Amino acid sequence: MGTMLRNLKTLIAPTLRVRFSTSCARAIILPSPTRPPRITMSLPTPLTQHIVHRPQRIALLQHIAEQGSITSAAKSAGLSYKAAWDAIDELNNLAQKPLVERSVGGRGGGGAKLSLEGERVLRLYQRVQALQAQVLEAAEDSSDLDLLNRLTLRTSARNQLLGRIVSITRQGHNDQVRLQLAGEVFIEAQVTHDSTLRLELENGTEVVALIKAGWLELHADNSEETNGNNCLIGRIDNVTDAEDGPSEVRITLPGGQTLCALATPEHLHARQLKSGATVQARFAASLVLLGIPM
Repeated sequence: MGTMLRNLKTLIAPTLRVRFSTSCARAIILPSPTRPPRITMSLPTPLTQHIVHRPQRIALLQHIAEQGSITSAAKSAGLSYKAAWDAIDELNNLAQKPLVERSVGGRGGGGAKLSLEGERVLRLYQRVQALQAQVLEAAEDSSDLDLLNRLTLRTSARNQLLGRIVSITRQGHNDQVRLQLAGEVFIEAQVTHDSTLRLELENGTEVVALIKAGWLELHADNSEETNGNNCLIGRIDNVTDAEDGPSEVRITLPGGQTLCALATPEHLHARQLKSGATVQARFAASLVLLGIPM
């Protein structure tokens, strides 16, 4: 029954169903099954998909609202302190406005509260839960729900940034797609023209840009040469060292979205990159994968 309840949520909200190649992202177009009535939500579709498939994230928001502490909320939601921060970053990156307002080092390990948008998301999720019983009654066979759940895709890309297309420039067999992220921040992605057609990309289309943490190159703020790559400037919030690998660097962008990058301690030390420092995160347009809500 627990598995069935998790899977039936797939029917309630849109999903981000994509497949990727080295230089492009393509949608998987599936036949439309008969569906129960769907909720009309004024939220970005990727965010709707994310919270429906990750109920633990909603539980975290609920506990933050009740307790006002990251540490206490994480413990109540069954998450580690780091996992709670990662969850907040993901939710804020996929929302048009931050869902959680936070302060580092507050009472109990970090103070936090829901923004007005975060409170609205909680109310909408309660409406989703109200439909679960109806969906369960309408399902003829639990294996049908299992099948639909297998057809959805989650990605390992650490950075998932909600954006909107502002221009598409044809360059031979490729298209250069310019995206506006939160806070008047812009990046470019390079996809094949065939992918542009398959994904039905056009100005105004809402997409999710996916960038693996290992694809980001970190440089000091006074570096000038970018070699035509994307260059995002942000502030280093935290550096987490590892005993047997690169350090994890969390960066906050001007619009409030966050990036996660990997760099060796030697690389960071040579460029004086530490918590509080301004940093450039560079990456090629060809390394930006695009996903579209279905």
